Amino acid sequence: MKTIKIKKGLDINLKGKPLEKISPPIEFVYYGVYPSDYRIITPKLNVKIGDRVKAGTPIFFDKTQTQVCVTSPISGIVENIIYGDKRKLELIIIKADKQIEYEPFAQVSPALLSREQLIDQLLKSGLFAKIKRRPYGIIPKINEIPQNIHISTFDTAPLAPNYNFTLKENISEIQTGIDVLSKLTNGKVYLNIDGNISTNIFENLTNCQITKFYGPHPAGNVGVQIHHLTPIIKKEDIIWTVNVQDLAFIGRFFNTGKLDLTKKIALTGSEIKEPHYYEVIEGCQITPILNNQLNNENVRIISGNVLTGIITSKDMYMHAFVNQITVIPEGNYYEMFGWAKPGLRKYSVYGTFLSKICKNKEWVLDSNYHGGHRPFVLTGRIDKYLPMDILPQYLLKAALVEDIENLEKLGIYEIIEEDIALCEFASETKMDFQPIITNAINLMIKEVE
Repeated sequence: MKTIKIKKGLDINLKGKPLEKISPPIEFVYYGVYPSDYRIITPKLNVKIGDRVKAGTPIFFDKTQTQVCVTSPISGIVENIIYGDKRKLELIIIKADKQIEYEPFAQVSPALLSREQLIDQLLKSGLFAKIKRRPYGIIPKINEIPQNIHISTFDTAPLAPNYNFTLKENISEIQTGIDVLSKLTNGKVYLNIDGNISTNIFENLTNCQITKFYGPHPAGNVGVQIHHLTPIIKKEDIIWTVNVQDLAFIGRFFNTGKLDLTKKIALTGSEIKEPHYYEVIEGCQITPILNNQLNNENVRIISGNVLTGIITSKDMYMHAFVNQITVIPEGNYYEMFGWAKPGLRKYSVYGTFLSKICKNKEWVLDSNYHGGHRPFVLTGRIDKYLPMDILPQYLLKAALVEDIENLEKLGIYEIIEEDIALCEFASETKMDFQPIITNAINLMIKEVE
């Protein structure tokens, strides 16, 4: 088994790690589906308000690849369809049935199906939209064959869920998912596991190449793992990636013949009374999860982790590729002369406060920027937070001026937003790097693809 040690990066030790405990079942009435979860998809509705859907019923499809659809995670009635500016489709809300009804699909062993038949089943179930393609982190083209497929089985982001706990009962489904993916590529399925865990539930899986990764965040990012195993040099180097939770969905679909998007998510953060896990169906409303769990009301609720998550509210819904909810203090205050104080209770990446003497402390961090935007000078300090052969500051500058030639040379094909998120956190500029990368990726798709 190959091992790779990541030296660059940073583990942010926040208060609010989830206990390995699953909440008793709770009832969810409403579910939501966000088309924006699927990059560059142009959604065309397949339902209208009042329509009855089953789990697995297509609710919208992509205008550019009409075979690619997103299906309902639950059975029930389409309660509402919400549009934004210029009639942009933003959210489909479904009122759930008491008893889930599933669309019928054929239950067939992947070994008996050809690649084309497997793709067809993934398209009909909506699970093809769970696959992401590098470069760019977008839904793949139906007719392309990836060089390799990568799966990261662990997440090193702050307060991330422990997949060795949440997926320990789903190993047979994950194995089936690997068997499916192995027939979709002419190369290998790379299963990348956490080397810091002595007993890893994923290390005995077959039909894949297992690699152990050691090191701080972002060692768990699949983009970092691809860079160290099968780097993307040019845009023709096509790699597919699948989140390990979505891999379990794929395996479950082929094992049972129905689309069951049940999963365990983590409720985390310093403002949660008892951080732990919940078993939910994808797209559930957040309100029932947060009932009687908040320490106070002046909080920021994040669908995802603190580095890459989406700001949300109690009455909104879980996003498709998210497996945790994080709640931290809201930073809506101004601190006079905060920079001049010794800062024993302040976290600092660079050790500029007395707090650097506090080893292994769990920090309570809020959303306050603690300062305004500053000049984007080339200090090179954020280079050590991106464990790739990429110069992040030069890449970001090329993105800001939309220099396509230099974006290609500097590594835009290798990264997406999550790979630059730690640099954003550690930067002195207070700039939002992730939207810059989003704009650069959209530019490359428009001009180069």
